[in-house]
Amino acid sequence: MLSPRSILDEIFDNDEAFQLFCSIAASDESQGGWENGRIAALVPQAERDLAPKIARHGADEDKHGRIFTALLRKRGLQPVDVPADTDYTVRLEHAGIGLAHARLRQEQPLTERDIVVYLAHSRVTEQRASEQMRTLRKYAGSRPDVGRAIRMISADEDNHLAYCNEELLRLAAAGHEDVIRRELRETAMAEIAVYRDVTTAVMVHLGRILGWSRSKVAVLAA
Repeated sequence: MLSPRSILDEIFDNDEAFQLFCSIAASDESQGGWENGRIAALVPQAERDLAPKIARHGADEDKHGRIFTALLRKRGLQPVDVPADTDYTVRLEHAGIGLAHARLRQEQPLTERDIVVYLAHSRVTEQRASEQMRTLRKYAGSRPDVGRAIRMISADEDNHLAYCNEELLRLAAAGHEDVIRRELRETAMAEIAVYRDVTTAVMVHLGRILGWSRSKVAVLAA
């Protein structure tokens, strides 16, 4: 029987599948940590009060990356290279979502509009992360090997989503409502397509490792 719990048990009970799962998660979180760290450093003067929140967000993402890596090492495993088609963060950037990494590598301060774009992007991706972690918490949160880590990360993702909502409401009240609505819509529509493609790719890679049939992979991807 296909159920979220049985599928996650298959993944977590197989060393190679667990290795890929945690490597993908660690890579995504670490990239998010770098992005938020750079944005915190480049916040414009008018939004300096936001910098500590963004820095904390980045520190949490770095922590999550370390947690997934620690889960691997606890099993005697090392991170593996992440297949390009499963790299959610990179594919979001290629789709034009959020602030480009080339821009973040510069030392020029961001604009207020850049901050609106960043928060809209974060609002969408943090909702996705929050939903994913709630699913993991529901179906794997009681596992002795990963449960504590999942619960901790899930709580952080809920906090990130809450602060993004609060800051967007503040900026909307300050006159940015039209831009925020547009950015949220465009980001959400693009993210849906990226997430669909990445999820399908992850299922194909895990299916190869676990010997799933094509029909099973197709059902899970759908």
